[in-house]
Amino acid sequence: MSLKVPKSNNLQLFKDGYKMSSGIEDAVLRNIQAVSELSDLVRTSFGPNGRNKLIINHLGKMFVTSDAATIIREMEVVHPAAKILVMSSQAQESEMGDSTNLVLILAGELLKKAENLLVLGLHPSEVISGYELACEKALAELESLSVHKLSRPFSRESLILALKPAIASKQYGSEDALAALVAEAALNIMPSNPLNFNVDNVRVVKIMGGGLSQSKVVRGMVFGREPEGIIKKAQNAKVAVYTCGIDISQTETKGTVLLRNADEMLNFTKGEEKNMEKIFKEIADSGVKVIVAGSGVGELAMHYLDRLSIAVVKVLSKFDLRRLCRVIGATPLARLGPPTPEEAGSVDVMECVEIGGDRVTVFRQEADGTGEKSRTATIVLRGATQNVLDDMERAVDDGVNVIKALVKDERLVPGAGATELELARRVEAYGSSLKGLNQHAAKRYAMALEIVPITLAENAGLEVTEVLSRLYAKHEQANGKAWGVDIEKENDGTLDTVPHQIYDSLAAKTWAIRLATDAAVTVLRVDSIIVSKAAGGPKVPQQSGNWDED
Repeated sequence: MSLKVPKSNNLQLFKDGYKMSSGIEDAVLRNIQAVSELSDLVRTSFGPNGRNKLIINHLGKMFVTSDAATIIREMEVVHPAAKILVMSSQAQESEMGDSTNLVLILAGELLKKAENLLVLGLHPSEVISGYELACEKALAELESLSVHKLSRPFSRESLILALKPAIASKQYGSEDALAALVAEAALNIMPSNPLNFNVDNVRVVKIMGGGLSQSKVVRGMVFGREPEGIIKKAQNAKVAVYTCGIDISQTETKGTVLLRNADEMLNFTKGEEKNMEKIFKEIADSGVKVIVAGSGVGELAMHYLDRLSIAVVKVLSKFDLRRLCRVIGATPLARLGPPTPEEAGSVDVMECVEIGGDRVTVFRQEADGTGEKSRTATIVLRGATQNVLDDMERAVDDGVNVIKALVKDERLVPGAGATELELARRVEAYGSSLKGLNQHAAKRYAMALEIVPITLAENAGLEVTEVLSRLYAKHEQANGKAWGVDIEKENDGTLDTVPHQIYDSLAAKTWAIRLATDAAVTVLRVDSIIVSKAAGGPKVPQQSGNWDED
């Protein structure tokens, strides 16, 4: 009979207020549960038939969108394990700008499948090993699934072909019009070396009223306000950009002025006025026809500028001011005075136009015979409500980021869940060839990849089991790797994506699978959660309801 030594529960390892949970039940399974909730939340917003979420953030601003990046950004997730998924999704957003939802639902499904294995008794290290091997196999097989490659230089038709599936997942039914706008804007600013393509050069201006058919692309920049003075238009104009206020300079200290008679009172401001008139005369003599002000414009300054026929545009955003300087080739000046020839910019047309009752200022660079491209293109979006416009802007942003991905890698793979199903089939066969316990994890990885066609079918209202079995039957055929889910339900719930031209970016898919696997493996590696006590002193006592009574 062995002697049992009682354990002491009073070991003081951490300061008071710390919380610690460890082990499979307390740490790993609870983390998986939290991640699954986040994954299930965004799953219903996946694909063209994905439903919108209505989110009101901590500032009271309302969002109605199916864009996963926006949903998780405004939700403020606090659970540490779920935050790992959020960070992976944000990495996908910054790297590719698309497939953020795929990262969330695939990582969530990988962890759900891992939960079953952990409950059966597998060690987390065996599950991690199987997942990593399966991920390597999936990425290797993905390289061979490319069915289309865009030719350089990019044409309008080829860009629209690649953009439509990405935009349809956000704005189903409007993808033709939006893809055409994004393709036109991107080609307007495409540099001679496409690798230098900058997504920041495609701007969006939202103007309420009208419909999507009235949207258009402007070569140059559009600002949602009209010029300040009476001059509303200038052509082939020299432009000066000032970050300082265009007004009489104010002294830092207050002073007292003693006026002895009426003449002194009348002549009090004449010196300042003459000095200001001299400055603006010098600016006009240097050939400047347009002034862009990054701060306020005084009434007296406006009077002189109107007399000298100089247009004044206020741009209060320093980011927009920086972009405008890039478009017109100007240097922003912190002092009031005539610009040197190197500091001044030029614009072909500066005009004030009316769009749907709103007056906006357009800085436009006209196309010339030399093939010189504009440095910035602006998509003017029209829509019925602010929420619709915001969601269309997110779809445009996704489209521009897809072009950034295509510039690096022009290869496209079948969309509509066809690629994931083919990868699931091949990884399943690879898992069966493994000898150790990690083969179970590799097979579960293959099952997790099926979540993409399953979710597309669920969100379209199809019978999931039937659609999945038909897809597997068609993928078993010699050239059946391009069959995906038909969300329009015209056939038996399946369609060949190649003749329908439904493609996804191979680069975006590669990053999504890698990031989702890394996030799932990171969560599985955690075996203890240690939460420290919140910083700060004691809480301020609340005042009683009748504090103001005697």
